[in-house]
Amino acid sequence: MTGNYGANNRSRLFLLSHSLCFALILFSTPMPASDQQKVSPDNVVRVRTDLVTVPAWVTDSRGHRISGLTQSDFIVRDNGRDVALSYFAAGTEHVALAFALDASGSIRDVIREQRDAALKLFSRFGHNSRVAVLHFGEKAQLTVPFTTDVAKAEAAFSIPAQPNQRTAIFDAAAASLRAFATSPNNPPERRILVLISDSLDTVSTTRPASVVNDARSQGISIYVIHLPLYAPYNGRLEPRPASKGFRDLAEKTGGRYFMVGDAKSALDPKANVNLEPVFKAIEEDLQGQYVLGYYPDDAARTTSQHRIEINLTPQHRRELHVQQLRQEYILNK
Repeated sequence: MTGNYGANNRSRLFLLSHSLCFALILFSTPMPASDQQKVSPDNVVRVRTDLVTVPAWVTDSRGHRISGLTQSDFIVRDNGRDVALSYFAAGTEHVALAFALDASGSIRDVIREQRDAALKLFSRFGHNSRVAVLHFGEKAQLTVPFTTDVAKAEAAFSIPAQPNQRTAIFDAAAASLRAFATSPNNPPERRILVLISDSLDTVSTTRPASVVNDARSQGISIYVIHLPLYAPYNGRLEPRPASKGFRDLAEKTGGRYFMVGDAKSALDPKANVNLEPVFKAIEEDLQGQYVLGYYPDDAARTTSQHRIEINLTPQHRRELHVQQLRQEYILNK
């Protein structure tokens, strides 16, 4: 009895194991093409990540920026074809704001004293906005990568003294742009770099034109705050000339250039340099900007190189002028 029972039991186990193997093969085998075609297209989730965004601003005949325009006031063309806008923002909803801070001499003290004014600017933007802080002297250091934690940025405005007084402004600007490039990409986000320096670049290997081109391709506007150094010239104090291309960083990227202070304050060690009006002007300037976005259609996907053209509708063209930060992009097929 015992021997027959063991043999029968082994037979049952053999059949059971083969049945399980058959079931696994059956359920792991891909469905025939005819069955796959029965899946409803409505059940397939499609995610579009190729939103093309273009920061733009509008000026009148005197160069003053114009706010209050709406999506219907703009016409956008991609390689000469009209496109329908899928995204439009007036002002600044989401901002990635980087501060590039000169670590040299008296500039360092001014920056520390103006920390609250600088971070007040950041507090004006949406809750999902981010801030980063970079210090530079001869070399640039990303002290605080992009974060929503204002406390981290606040501490970074106290810059330790650096014995080497050589300054690489354009290298630092390029490093700031790399910080944007390596951070998570959010197409509708407005990207701003505020650079504070004395304007005297002595060691950079990066050319200003390279910084400008890179900033424009990434949609980054640079706001330059110039705290000049003074030297005697023809019997009076004059600001030392800025390095060639310093103002271009702002004027060719949709930002603005500010010179702060005068000869009198330069001679007074107790003079209070107040940057709050400058940060207020930057805030107002950003409120007069627009971000326009669209998805390339199927016809656009036949070409990788694309040129963007933004115009105003006919009723605005005579008195207003639109400028855009990006003119072209490459679409990966």
